[in-house]
Amino acid sequence: MGRNTGGNHWDQLRPGGRQVCVHAFVGRFADGGVGTVQTLPWNMRGWHCAGSANNTHIGFEICEDGLCDPAYFQAVYREAAELTAYLCKEYRLDPLADGVVICHQEGYRRGLASNHADVLHWFPRHGRTMDDFRADVARMLEGEDEEVTYEQWKGYMDRYREELAREKPIMPELMADAKTMGLTDGTRPRDFVTREEAAVMARAAARK
Repeated sequence: MGRNTGGNHWDQLRPGGRQVCVHAFVGRFADGGVGTVQTLPWNMRGWHCAGSANNTHIGFEICEDGLCDPAYFQAVYREAAELTAYLCKEYRLDPLADGVVICHQEGYRRGLASNHADVLHWFPRHGRTMDDFRADVARMLEGEDEEVTYEQWKGYMDRYREELAREKPIMPELMADAKTMGLTDGTRPRDFVTREEAAVMARAAARK
């Protein structure tokens, strides 16, 4: 993970170190990307909430920044939601059922955890609540949250163009016409073809 500038990390084995362990951390890696690091088997009892939820719930930490960076918040929020959706699917849990997906503060209010504010000290700053989070997890499970990023779309298009480049032209003469019109360099198609250019190619094909 990225460097902890607060110096309050949990990896402290010296006397007086933290006697706690969550199942995973969500945060920024050293290379700047956001992801998840699993630190315990999901089916092992954790030591994450100082309450009885240790016996019943999987616990993970969302690593905080200054709490004011919307880009970082959106990234870790989505990562946390995807992790929660994965766990709900793995263990056949309904994220909208009472008490299934809770934050530390909600655990405290239920008498299941110690009195920590997270994540209710952070989510509202960015217009999100735990009800929003549970709803987003449910949508991910239902497949309604399938987003294709620009990077994914670009990867799909690059692979498609590579496949086209490997195909042998059916009509060499038509390919020659297309090269003359600047539609291709002979190895891969241009990013787009105008309606007029397509009509010219169609007429060329009709002549063959």
